[in-house]
Amino acid sequence: MPMEPPPDLASLSLTDIARLLAEKRLPPVEKWNPDHCGDSDMRIARDGTWFHQGSPIGREAMVRLFSTILRREGDGGYVLVTPVEKLSIEVEDAPFVAVELKTEGDGRDRSLAFRLNTGDLVAAGPDNALALRETPDGPHPYLHVRGGLEALIARSVYYELMNLALDEGADPIGLWSNGAFFALDGSA
Repeated sequence: MPMEPPPDLASLSLTDIARLLAEKRLPPVEKWNPDHCGDSDMRIARDGTWFHQGSPIGREAMVRLFSTILRREGDGGYVLVTPVEKLSIEVEDAPFVAVELKTEGDGRDRSLAFRLNTGDLVAAGPDNALALRETPDGPHPYLHVRGGLEALIARSVYYELMNLALDEGADPIGLWSNGAFFALDGSA
């Protein structure tokens, strides 16, 4: 059965996005505990490109499918898991990249939603926090997606967030989304 293409973020209201998120059913990977079977010979590059045996996976539907069975382990590693097998996968930074932003409202009434490179939608809020973390090559912005999985926020999207935050003039610099405040200057 083919996967449906992701909806166009620009055409959706945040109410539409909330409804789509509530309807989305992901496999219960957190409940599956098969024996580790080895390495998948797959890698997710820092830019969000998925590779198998060194070659990029060109079929978007395959990447979306694999992303639904991705899980972060307690030791910080990543696996692709089904009810009967578990395979390691290398992740260079974060397994997802937030590539598009949708915003509605202002100040405390603002809501932010992101489209990931896999087509998934994530609404920032108490369960999906934005964070700025120091890395060896400088600070990087991330969005919690689910179950310990994060999305690196693309530079252009981060600049868009910072412009919104600077226009609002909050101290510390940051934005509200769905009732939660997220500092964007590394202070939190």
